Amino acid sequence: MDFEQAQKLASELAGQIRYHNRKYYDEDAPEIDDAAYDALYRRLENLEAEFPELVTPDSPTQKVGGHALPKFSPVTHTVPMESLHDSFSEGELADFDRRVRAAVGSPVYIVEPKFDGLSVSAEYRDGVLVRGSTRGDGLVGEEITENMKTIRTLPRRLNEPVPFLEVRGEVYMSHKVFLELSARQELNGEKPFKNPRNAAAGSLRQKDAKITAARKLDIFVFNVQQVNGVSLQYHDEALNFLKRLGFAVPPFFTRCETMEEVTAEVRRIGDMRGSLDYSIDGAVVKVNSFAQRAVLGSTAKFPRWAEAFKYPPEEKKTKVLAIEINVGRTGVLTPTGVFEPVTLAGTSVSRATLHNQDFIAEKDIRVGDTVILRKAGEIIPEVVSVVSHAEGSEPFRMPSVCPSCGAPVAREEGEAATRCTNPECPAQLLRHMIHFCSRDAMDIDGMGPAVLDKLISAGLLASPADLYRLSPAQLAGLERMGQKSSENRLNAIEKSKQNDLYRLLYALGIPHIGLKAAKLLAARFGSVDAVFQAPEEEIASIDGFGEIMAKSVRRFFDIPNTAHLIGRLRDAGVNMAARNSGPEDLRFAGRTFVLTGTLSALTRSQATEIIEKYGGKVSGSVSGKTDYVLAGENAGSKLEKASRLGVKVITEEEFDRMTS
Repeated sequence: MDFEQAQKLASELAGQIRYHNRKYYDEDAPEIDDAAYDALYRRLENLEAEFPELVTPDSPTQKVGGHALPKFSPVTHTVPMESLHDSFSEGELADFDRRVRAAVGSPVYIVEPKFDGLSVSAEYRDGVLVRGSTRGDGLVGEEITENMKTIRTLPRRLNEPVPFLEVRGEVYMSHKVFLELSARQELNGEKPFKNPRNAAAGSLRQKDAKITAARKLDIFVFNVQQVNGVSLQYHDEALNFLKRLGFAVPPFFTRCETMEEVTAEVRRIGDMRGSLDYSIDGAVVKVNSFAQRAVLGSTAKFPRWAEAFKYPPEEKKTKVLAIEINVGRTGVLTPTGVFEPVTLAGTSVSRATLHNQDFIAEKDIRVGDTVILRKAGEIIPEVVSVVSHAEGSEPFRMPSVCPSCGAPVAREEGEAATRCTNPECPAQLLRHMIHFCSRDAMDIDGMGPAVLDKLISAGLLASPADLYRLSPAQLAGLERMGQKSSENRLNAIEKSKQNDLYRLLYALGIPHIGLKAAKLLAARFGSVDAVFQAPEEEIASIDGFGEIMAKSVRRFFDIPNTAHLIGRLRDAGVNMAARNSGPEDLRFAGRTFVLTGTLSALTRSQATEIIEKYGGKVSGSVSGKTDYVLAGENAGSKLEKASRLGVKVITEEEFDRMTS
């Protein structure tokens, strides 16, 4: 390869790596796995070694991958939060050892697990947590103090009042918590995180610390970045010091004096990956002596005194015995592969999701195939590729009807998912019931997920319409449900019969129809009967609607099960008509509002309802067309943009005067 070819290839590789860095570090939504990323990175690294003149200061090999996002305040790290150089073989690890010995003689190493989470810094003054930040690009990170205060295993106050201490650690989500979160996301119709690492990163970088707190994050602290008032000479001494202060340090770390001991420990950690309740993607070998570390120093990106050993993903061949179709709580039909059992990361694997028709078609997975399986993030089994097709095998096709209820299925334009169209499908019942009773829908107080699950398990609910047939005795018969609680819930159910039409339309769970679209439908047609009769073209003509939304409404109301459900709700006395044909007071007509920050007296949903009641619109982003930005506490980038564009910013008190 000549220099021009190498230069072109290096540019292409750098562009791909920067793209995947952004997806991984900044958006917490990786598109390729670690092994594929490492292959790209190593290829660029080797190319730059062959042609040193290709190395530039902005090369991905010279910079940490992430950067601070503008929605958080920047934090400049006094001590850079460096990355680690990776080894992928024991030979490369031995090369690291030779370089260290050439510089400092006979080192002692500490070997510890390499956690797969989000790297953070925590600063303490007089033993009190004063600031938390992300790594960012290693030099500038994001200030996330309030979010880090919600981490259960990060002490707010140390056991000793150290004058100043900065530590580095890895925030992670346990496998147990991750699986619980994935189940909740599925129930709520949300897109689940791909793996625990992305779940932890996405949870920690929330503007609302309450969301972070609900995600039950943990942390392992493994480095002292700075300390005043204490003299530390060795890494294992520092880890024991951190443990004494109350930090959760790596649960195991081993002192090694030879490379044979290092290699044995790296192998041991690799063998135990499958038994851990948190994700690791390697082991870290660190020079123990801080004095020797000072001699070794760092490159532009990596310390020369530490090396990460990355474990290759464990892959096994197996046979596809069947492809089963499961109906999730959101109505999505998910194909699941059933395999001859194989052991991966310490556990037996015989099933793995095949996601959707597109995934199966792309890899051409068929019953009888020999395939390669692995565990993504050491937790979720996945099919990597097809090795060979069985003789006489046929391409797989999703069924045309729901295996749970027999209703037709549909795949919306632009979506990968195939969904059951039946609003009373048993497989979706709990999710439908939660949505039907939610605050923005029928607003039935006291009917949360736990109560609804009990009612379904007791055989008392098979449809939203069954809510209106519940008796005091049936509710009182539930575990931990007293007479007063039963009466309150029944009163809330009775009250919901008088809701405006838009709430019912939203509660029905029509695909692609949110609360705002439900209000537009109600305002345009005025009754459920009129919506039943409306042509698709007329629905599509509503300002704010599109072709996909109109098709979804029309398809939903053409399903016989919808007519059956509506008939039962009507018989129960649920209101089927709009209370008003349109807003009488149009003081906000033609005005666009943007909400930002935390409001004290109103929820965002309530503020939106008030604005729309007076004919206004609410947008999610600030632009030159925005008339008002309603700003609460801790307002962020939207407030800054409003100032730059000269958009009027109003307080909650001013908004109250405008609506009184």
